[in-house]
Amino acid sequence: MATTVIVTGLGLAVAGFAGRYVLKNMPAFSQRMTETLKNISQLDSQSLANSKYYKGGFESKMTKREASLILGVPPTASKAKVKENFKKVMSVNHPDRGGSPYLAAKINEAKDLLEK
Repeated sequence: MATTVIVTGLGLAVAGFAGRYVLKNMPAFSQRMTETLKNISQLDSQSLANSKYYKGGFESKMTKREASLILGVPPTASKAKVKENFKKVMSVNHPDRGGSPYLAAKINEAKDLLEK
């Protein structure tokens, strides 16, 4: 009985000190959090501006530029280079390996457009 009272008292003391600590440090924590969020948004816009990946969705009718971005080749690439990169991209995005059927269709469309 006595140990239960002692353990309960110690538990309440720990909860009280933890609550006091949290309440004392809340303003500093919220200030650091807002600064961090501002920095993240700045880093996000900077990193996206310098990204090697295409930003945006698919166009309604595929162009040579979009097809070359999908396959990662220049618009004037040879058929061999297009075929090589098509195999690499398709092996990662094939629906049988967990890829999206829509992306696979777009990759096939890009290959067909660039091989013409």
